[in-house]
Amino acid sequence: MPDQKADRADLRGDCEQCFGLCCVALPFAASADFAIDKDAGKPCPNLQGDHRCGIHARLRQKGFNGCTVYDCFGAGQKVSQITFAGQDWRDGPPQHARRMLDVFPVVRQLHELLWYLTEALTLPAARPLHADLRRTLAETEQLTRQTPGELAALDVGAHRQEVNVLLLKTSELVRAGTRGRKKDRRGADLMGARLKGADLRGANLRGAYLIAADLTGADLRGADLIGADLRDADLSDADLTGAFFLTQPQLNAARGSAGTRLPDSVARPVHWTARL
Repeated sequence: MPDQKADRADLRGDCEQCFGLCCVALPFAASADFAIDKDAGKPCPNLQGDHRCGIHARLRQKGFNGCTVYDCFGAGQKVSQITFAGQDWRDGPPQHARRMLDVFPVVRQLHELLWYLTEALTLPAARPLHADLRRTLAETEQLTRQTPGELAALDVGAHRQEVNVLLLKTSELVRAGTRGRKKDRRGADLMGARLKGADLRGANLRGAYLIAADLTGADLRGADLIGADLRDADLSDADLTGAFFLTQPQLNAARGSAGTRLPDSVARPVHWTARL
């Protein structure tokens, strides 16, 4: 079935086709994730003239962990090559740059929704919703192809709410197929929680705060992880097989090991095994 082979290649950042938009549009503050302060709309001092990062291979060593976690879900190349037809933000009048940098975060949110909707179409348990999911996926993709002016005026929050209703129904169907008692930890404060070896099969962890939680050896099979904050969470030897709505940025922010079992939709972060 086509739904089972949904291609998400266009929903991964391709820096070669982008004008370094995330390095300019987004703000950050000096912290454990960033070595310096930077205002929105101001180019990062590490951004080179060719839109490449001058310290890309040494980001973590230089104190820019946050950059290694971030992913635009393919919004960068969409805005650079399609929305603005390959015109660099450095070219043209100042208002051109401002419009491009304003539009980028909007398209990034839409692309994140495309990621979730595309994944939902790969879940057999969600088959009763596939028609609605395909329709919403097409509508969301169409929104990403609007003009810069239309994108700037888009109420992306309202669209997220509409999509979320469908994703919630998807979650209920998928988790219903998991055996045993399914914990509801939606939005729970589990920061630093001791969950070593915990049975979290089919758990609802939507928006849960799992910062620095000990999840070593935990069973997260079939858990809904949409929006869960996994920063510095220890996933060593945890089983996330079948966990859904898990994104690469979430995983990149966590810690893990060679024994961590992952869904096919995400890749094992290099820093999990590399010595920093």
